[in-house]
Amino acid sequence: MKKVVDETVIPFLTEEITKQDEVWRKSIPAQVFLNYFFAINYHIQHSNDISLHNLTFFREHQAELNTKDLEAVGKLLVTSWSTEYALRATAELGNEDYLRHALHWTFPQAYYTIFAGLQAFLYTLNIKTSHAELIRREVGRLVVRNAYPRAVGYYAAGSYNDFSMHRLPLAGHKPSLHIPEKEIDAQAQIGQFLRTTRKLQAQTIRNQVQNNSQSALRSPKTGKILDKWNKTHWQQITWRMGYTTLFDLLSRLRISASNKEIDRFVEADIDFKLFHESLLEIVSYLNGLHEGYVAKAIGLEKYQELVAGLPAHLQNSFVQYRLSEKVAPLFGSSHTYQLSKAA
Repeated sequence: MKKVVDETVIPFLTEEITKQDEVWRKSIPAQVFLNYFFAINYHIQHSNDISLHNLTFFREHQAELNTKDLEAVGKLLVTSWSTEYALRATAELGNEDYLRHALHWTFPQAYYTIFAGLQAFLYTLNIKTSHAELIRREVGRLVVRNAYPRAVGYYAAGSYNDFSMHRLPLAGHKPSLHIPEKEIDAQAQIGQFLRTTRKLQAQTIRNQVQNNSQSALRSPKTGKILDKWNKTHWQQITWRMGYTTLFDLLSRLRISASNKEIDRFVEADIDFKLFHESLLEIVSYLNGLHEGYVAKAIGLEKYQELVAGLPAHLQNSFVQYRLSEKVAPLFGSSHTYQLSKAA
């Protein structure tokens, strides 16, 4: 009798363990993605270099903008702020199940609010475009030129399987499948994210090149399009890649939300609230940097006027809070901005 009971219990337990393992295996890609963005935010929060104060690029930044230019910059900022407003509204609801399914729109919201703020900054540099690839290349150059604090100023360069990490000294360590608890863990996660993203960029460019009969690399002996590439072949397309920066990592949010990959996140067993919190803090930090640059370009007084004329849903919000706490202090202690209500 005992034998019969054992035979009925053991398979049941084994099946349960198998189901748990299966759930965990399916959750790994989403957990890794969460780790990446948590690591980015951890690195920002624990960095000693997060302000524009000490950047020569910021101190020397200036622009000559006419009325039409100011209107264009203002519209870009309102787009950025309105998208961030929607992202915050979702995060504040706090229901785990809701946040799980909200990833379908919060992923692109996180990307596009930063993208619009970046466009406003680039506009003050006379770079007036909405073309994603052009913006990617320009921001890559800005990162390399130290236009951003070191907390987000890291980047990857080099050809396929020969990548180099810059301004991220601990990036060579092996990342784990756990949430980073130390700086070494955070940098390892970010380094891996940079490498995998740059690898995908290289593969995408290779496909574009090889699928075009005019640009495809061919065998010097047979003249046929090459199926396999060696190190030299990969080096020939490196110039097309530019630099891989934090902004390329953020673009993975847009890509994930635009195809079936998002379904893996919705079905995963991860901390969705932590995911949203990490995204929101990254968004707030980067948008604050771009707002500081815009204020430097147009002058703090004009920037304050712009904020004062915002639509009702943005009045007395995070926009005024960042102006008071992040932007105005860049211009010295004599500049203050009074909030009618704390955000």
